[in-house]
Amino acid sequence: MIYDKDIREPLFLFLEEKMGKVRFLEEKRTGSAIADVMMILPGMICGIEIKSDADSYTRLAGQVKNYDKVYDRNYIVAGTKHAQHVREHVPEYWGVITVEKGEDGELDFYVLREPADNPNAEMREKTAFLWRPELAHIQELNLMPKYKEKSKLFVREKILEYVPHDILQKQICDELFERDYDLLIRKIDSFRAEQGRPKRRKTRKRKAVKHK
Repeated sequence: MIYDKDIREPLFLFLEEKMGKVRFLEEKRTGSAIADVMMILPGMICGIEIKSDADSYTRLAGQVKNYDKVYDRNYIVAGTKHAQHVREHVPEYWGVITVEKGEDGELDFYVLREPADNPNAEMREKTAFLWRPELAHIQELNLMPKYKEKSKLFVREKILEYVPHDILQKQICDELFERDYDLLIRKIDSFRAEQGRPKRRKTRKRKAVKHK
């Protein structure tokens, strides 16, 4: 049996070698689902769903629906148990990677199908990934008003109206590449203090794996 925890780090090394500059954010909320991995590339955000030998296809249809709202391209990574039939369970534009244990005990990855552009990705959904300081930086880059008294949703809508989507796509990817959780939390606390609101509650950090 190959488990999810066995797959992740070797998968990241495989994709780093294949893609070059890349950053991985794990367990990222995507609509009503949690994406196993968000992979950020220059100008592109990809979703990665891992189906280890211990997993089933029970929730996959709903996961595909949520991934397809957001990511520019998507991959499913399947253990040996699912390798033969996994392509039948995802759209044709999803990439398919299989993983199996070699004779040396190391995991080997095989790209059965390269992904194509997702025709359903929505820019509005991508802006939801950004924290308020990251949105503020995009506003600054595009010489927009600050809208400090407005909600995050209001700011996102204004950015979508003001910034051409090809430019915004690159800027969102740049923000995610450079995300520093500790710095962002300090900035959010400062923003909330200016508004007379309490500091943000501490939450468990999401693991970020960054390769260049």
